[in-house]
Amino acid sequence: MLKIDETLCIGCGICEQQCPFGAIEVVDGIAVVGDSCTLCGACVEECEVGALRIEGGGRAVQQDLASFSGVWVFAEFTRGRLAPVATELLGVGRRLADARGVQLAAVLLGHMTGDSAATLIGHGADLVYRVDNPALELFSDEIYEKIVSELIRQHKPEIVLAGATAIGRSFIPGVATSVDAGLTADCTGLAIREEDGVLLQTRPAFGGNIMATIVCPDTRPQMATVRPKVMKEVPFAADRSGEIIDIMPKPHQLTSRIKVLESVTEARGMVNIQESDILVSGGRGLENEQGFELLGRLAEALGAKVSASRAVVDAGWIPYPHQVGQTGKTVAPKLYIACGISGAIQHVAGMQSSETIVAINRDGDAPIFDVADFGVVGDLYEVIPKLIAAIERRRGS
Repeated sequence: MLKIDETLCIGCGICEQQCPFGAIEVVDGIAVVGDSCTLCGACVEECEVGALRIEGGGRAVQQDLASFSGVWVFAEFTRGRLAPVATELLGVGRRLADARGVQLAAVLLGHMTGDSAATLIGHGADLVYRVDNPALELFSDEIYEKIVSELIRQHKPEIVLAGATAIGRSFIPGVATSVDAGLTADCTGLAIREEDGVLLQTRPAFGGNIMATIVCPDTRPQMATVRPKVMKEVPFAADRSGEIIDIMPKPHQLTSRIKVLESVTEARGMVNIQESDILVSGGRGLENEQGFELLGRLAEALGAKVSASRAVVDAGWIPYPHQVGQTGKTVAPKLYIACGISGAIQHVAGMQSSETIVAINRDGDAPIFDVADFGVVGDLYEVIPKLIAAIERRRGS
């Protein structure tokens, strides 16, 4: 609870200005707390006279940590198929489970999931909790939260992973709140600390300028969302065996205050640069949006897709689904061609896992050359037409 010492409060209004939820109002010279307070502590830090404090807001240390065991992966199933991030998470989940000497389980929610559970086992899962129900045909964060939270309370896994996708980001925070667990978002690295088995969760912080490693030593499960295309999946093994447990959800778990009437995919949202083996990416060095016409020609010659840096997306030169970087998509194609991209750390965080990186930039000191396997220093409007011509000659021969 947020407490205000009226004898110290001077009614300066700083707490009212700092509250991101509009929960504080200065009335008759005294700060008053409303029902929307989330105990975030922003006001406490800013109060110069020390009139605000949080009481009873600390998290109690769990006493039964040893009773939690196993690594779980939420296997996202949408539009009739498993999302690629599901098998990617099984790859890192397998490594973590082996390090802890425990089982790796997948949690599969959806309708008409077919052989998806067997696919998860083939990609490394020892156990699949399958909840297949018509009520799960369309995603509902409230229903998903109820089902997954109850499964966690029943089976007590020590680690729970989910993709940092629209679905994962929507309901996993609610699960973490429901089971009173810590959650680290947008992880790019996961490892087990040898001395105590704690999960080390690494993610970009401060705009991608540093990498922070976060631990949750006092509560279980340890929960994290992981960006797609960051982790490598375990190759599918058809002869791998595992157990599939079908879960019948309780009626109250299938009720929601929100009714999904229809799920519609925007046409431009169908551009999925994460599934392309070759990407031709453009940045500010294109100088104008017409530069993407040239990149389109190169992409066509290579059988590639066009992507972009945040700067050109913000400028309106190309839609957001094409954006690569910390605030866009994380990609790992076989070939990534960066054209006129300087190589800011926020962009590099989204493409550094590419197998081969080619950079074209007229600034020979651009940071992009530090991560590139091959670099061309020159005007991209001179280099790319010659590259297209060379590709067409090669194909013609």
